[in-house]
Amino acid sequence: MRYYIGLATTFHDPAIAIVAPDGEVLFAEAAERFLQYKRAPNCEPDLAPRMGALLRRWVPDGAEVVVATSWGEDFSAFLDGSARTGAFDLATLAALSPELNRSFVPERSERALVASLHLQQRRAGLGTLLGLDRAGGGRRFAELRRYGHHLSHAAYACGTSPFEEAACLVVDGMGETGAAALFAHEGGRLRELKRHRGRGSVGFFFGLVTDLAGFDQAAGEEWKIMGLAPYGRRDPDLMALLRRLYRVEGERLTFADADTIRAVAAEILGRRPPEATTEGWADLARCGQDAFEEMMAAYLAEARALSGSQNLVLAGGCALNSSFNGKIAGRYGFGHLHVPSAPADDGNAIGAAWLALAQDDPAWRAPPGPATPYLGSTVSTEPLERMTAWEPRLRRLGHEGVTEAAADILADGKLVGWVQGRAEFGPRALGNRSILADPRPADAKELLNAKVKYREAFRPFAPSILAEHGPAWFEDYQDSPYMERTLVWREDVRARVPAVVHEDGTGRLQSVTAERNPRYAALIRAFAERSGVPILLNTSFNVMGKPILHTAEDAILMFYTTGLDAIVVEDWLLTKT
Repeated sequence: MRYYIGLATTFHDPAIAIVAPDGEVLFAEAAERFLQYKRAPNCEPDLAPRMGALLRRWVPDGAEVVVATSWGEDFSAFLDGSARTGAFDLATLAALSPELNRSFVPERSERALVASLHLQQRRAGLGTLLGLDRAGGGRRFAELRRYGHHLSHAAYACGTSPFEEAACLVVDGMGETGAAALFAHEGGRLRELKRHRGRGSVGFFFGLVTDLAGFDQAAGEEWKIMGLAPYGRRDPDLMALLRRLYRVEGERLTFADADTIRAVAAEILGRRPPEATTEGWADLARCGQDAFEEMMAAYLAEARALSGSQNLVLAGGCALNSSFNGKIAGRYGFGHLHVPSAPADDGNAIGAAWLALAQDDPAWRAPPGPATPYLGSTVSTEPLERMTAWEPRLRRLGHEGVTEAAADILADGKLVGWVQGRAEFGPRALGNRSILADPRPADAKELLNAKVKYREAFRPFAPSILAEHGPAWFEDYQDSPYMERTLVWREDVRARVPAVVHEDGTGRLQSVTAERNPRYAALIRAFAERSGVPILLNTSFNVMGKPILHTAEDAILMFYTTGLDAIVVEDWLLTKT
């Protein structure tokens, strides 16, 4: 009767996971969903107002609870020591330089982030403790454990993979000693092969490119670089400037000193066109993406040499670069790639919980993946039931009925918000919290941006495709259950689905099967019967700047305040006409 509460406790993307004694993930969700606050910076993952209900729902009476966090014991002690010296005092932070340092971020900003990280470690588990008091039932707190940040990444990523053995590469913005680490995954266990040290960071490099291109890395806008890059040209001068920031020598990647970083950033800013702050800088986005791929190629070469494996598990925030992920399998010495549904810091909630379970039960092994991403909250349909008294356009049709009706609406070129079952764990909408559209009209992307998403025109929309049809539509097709990689569309089919073909001929696809998501697969199949196309345009059910919705009320609000033509919430259908 020992349950495990895993907490992702970085200063961004906090998340909670609840794991049963047998290792089953009962619940996993980022705090941003409950709070409706994008990335939920500096917020607790185990929010006290909701922990009582979560514990009553998932942890039985009388159970013992172990809380596990995603930053290690030694590092947390180091942060405590730094705090005692006054390193995180506001006056100390204010006195620091606002100039860029060796990490590609301003010195003051980096120290402030570390100060926030320290606060997260000090309050880790407090919300769970308060929740146990609220939940009652004899549930009791056992202890708090701390596990390494990159180790937590690796535990979650490898535990959800289909591989018996693999190289696991973790690359993000920062860790305890550096921003990258390499592990060998063998027989359900992890062995550290290399821990990178120093403040140089591929993740923070990409963040700097994001800022220089006119976007905001603090708001998580690195995704815009990937979307904008295909519209840019590979400017030799910009590329030469970026290459002054790093050096690749064989399998070794090194980074520039602070003076060089500041000089290069100043020169790039001096070249930035005036429209970049509103439209982005496509040429820099292209060169930044190319530089990112050069650096990641060095890490992959090292991973292949040190591990000897042909299987790769990729984790950390840099594993969200789907443009690069689609180029890995079959290159760099790796034949197969696994990226989990939540490779960034939110996924560490599951990783830390699994590490705690493995500490108590060394014989435990995670079941073979890929694992389901549908681990979050459900929505109550009670608000819809109340609306029947005054909303004549609302109908309850049953699951088969709403599937057929939604397929008709989509085939007619209209936009549908689709809410089913449990929310996805990770940043992608995978058919349970999605806005859907017909991919065939050439103006579908512009229509969706204008009526609902309100985001930049250059950002692509993703295709969800029935997996058995993948090889007919994509070159060198790879299974992509979590929308984690882009692949190249076959030349002869691109004109059939122009709304989901990006500028460079790629699509960030989701491979859908009835086993993974029966309701979503049934909808795509019904649409294919009407259109001859086994594909839907799929984007997250939110507006720009907001997280994916959390409740039926969120869906209803978006229905009435945007250009959505219909929403489906479980077996309820609400239409504008």
